Amino acid sequence: MAEVCMRRWARDPQVARLPAVQACAPEQEDRSHTYAELFEQACRLSNVLQALGVQRGDRVAIVMPQRFETAVAYMAVLQMGAVGMPLSQLFGPDALEYRLHDSEAVVALCDASTLAAVQSVSASCPALHSVIAVGASADDRHVLHWEDVIRQAPSSFRLVETHADEPAVLIYTSGTTGNPKGALIPHRALIGNLTGFVCSQNWFGFDPFDASVRSQAVFWSPADWAWTGGLMDALLPTLYFGRPIVAWNGRFSPQTAFELLQRHGVTHTFLFPTALKAMMKACPHPRQTYRLNLQAIMSAGEAVGDAVFAYCQQELGVTVNEMFGQTEINYVVGNCARLYPARPGSMGKGYPGHRVAVIDEDGNECPVGLPGDVAVHRKDVHGQPDPIFFLGYWKNEAATRAKYTGDLADSWCRTGDLAVRDADGYLWYQGRSDDVFKAAGYRIGPSEIENCLVKHPAVANAAVVPKPDEERGAVVKAYVVLAQEYLQAAPGRRLGDAAFEAALTAELQRHVKGQLAPYEYPKEIEYVDALPMTTTGKVQRRVLRLQEEQRFRDRQVRA
Repeated sequence: MAEVCMRRWARDPQVARLPAVQACAPEQEDRSHTYAELFEQACRLSNVLQALGVQRGDRVAIVMPQRFETAVAYMAVLQMGAVGMPLSQLFGPDALEYRLHDSEAVVALCDASTLAAVQSVSASCPALHSVIAVGASADDRHVLHWEDVIRQAPSSFRLVETHADEPAVLIYTSGTTGNPKGALIPHRALIGNLTGFVCSQNWFGFDPFDASVRSQAVFWSPADWAWTGGLMDALLPTLYFGRPIVAWNGRFSPQTAFELLQRHGVTHTFLFPTALKAMMKACPHPRQTYRLNLQAIMSAGEAVGDAVFAYCQQELGVTVNEMFGQTEINYVVGNCARLYPARPGSMGKGYPGHRVAVIDEDGNECPVGLPGDVAVHRKDVHGQPDPIFFLGYWKNEAATRAKYTGDLADSWCRTGDLAVRDADGYLWYQGRSDDVFKAAGYRIGPSEIENCLVKHPAVANAAVVPKPDEERGAVVKAYVVLAQEYLQAAPGRRLGDAAFEAALTAELQRHVKGQLAPYEYPKEIEYVDALPMTTTGKVQRRVLRLQEEQRFRDRQVRA
């Protein structure tokens, strides 16, 4: 990965002086860092890590936000044959301690914003012997200061020539059921990602046949580089093609997003549906205010829905390409408006090379129109091993085997996500297997109802879960976050006002009834300030579902 994402460009005189990372932060001037600078700094850091005893295969934790030094950290670790372990800056002490301890990480790389959290748990992680921090204060003890050690280290480093199947990255899944599992990603996985990347970006600016072809492509995504979406769908593929990526070290807001898109002339982006929904509500007609140069938008994590789809087409001038993948098998399904029509709400088709199907409980492909588990075969359409696959879960062979239908070398890998395949091969997301529920005998997928609710001007975001009911088993319940613009438009609109909430609930119920099947409208709506979200921007319906189950038990006790 380090060879194709950095070293080859640093050797190319036409590319070496071009920007690799455009670093931005609140109240700071933007800074441009070239591929030559990325290479030099990565070599210095590799020498520092080597002097600390880091060896091939050792895990090195990277606990940093989007910034130039984070790209340096990944390249430094990868080119020495070690394993980068990204950890979100949003993790609390328990989440950090579990991952650092379980992975047996030997060094942690962080910055001033994450140093205290790492230090608070380092004593509980016996394998962790060194911490290097960017921007640490002089008072910070028991930490190596990035600037000092980098300056003193040699600026050249001999590449460790890893094998395709060697681990490159260890990313822990979100752990919605049980403890998080560490997915080992090999170097070859980047190659498996590339067909999906170029298709989701409509090829413009990312030539799949000749990476030396220059273009004006500029990439930005708010996706955290500590997650698959930010690392494997943004940072690494952008560097693979020798293009610049914008690193925003700050909080996301719709206004910030539009300002970054304009200031850096961003042509390609990856935006979660939650981000697009917020941008749509905050700025309905962005091209009246901002000069945009967008050529492609990719989205993933949740269903985009036709309201956001239409907004991207009409107001941003781009057809959004929805994509689907997982940490373990990333970038496998999606749309490519340049090659085949993107259909609103569809996950798309299997990206070139991958053998994708919807299968039933026995591992057989489902007929058109019947829901099943989205699965990817270990062998690609040519009968060869698909490079997209992870190596397995860290120290958890049982979980690895449970992911497949049979023999690991020749089997389907289940995603746990349900979909329906139509006659044209498009997949339509039905939800996580543990998100779909039955209410009054009807099978309910939450995404369609949530998408319908968001179309209403009052709704900024929504999550639909089953509410246990003694008579019907469950009823449809929606948690709704109201749009601030809607609340501010009239003085009588405020949360906590029973009359206002009752009238709005009736209005939203009529809205859903008029768009969907009668059994899908939410029988109950609860208004909240925010929905529980993962650090990757996905709604945690499981948290709300468990909350409803606990409330049901409490009601039974009181009865």
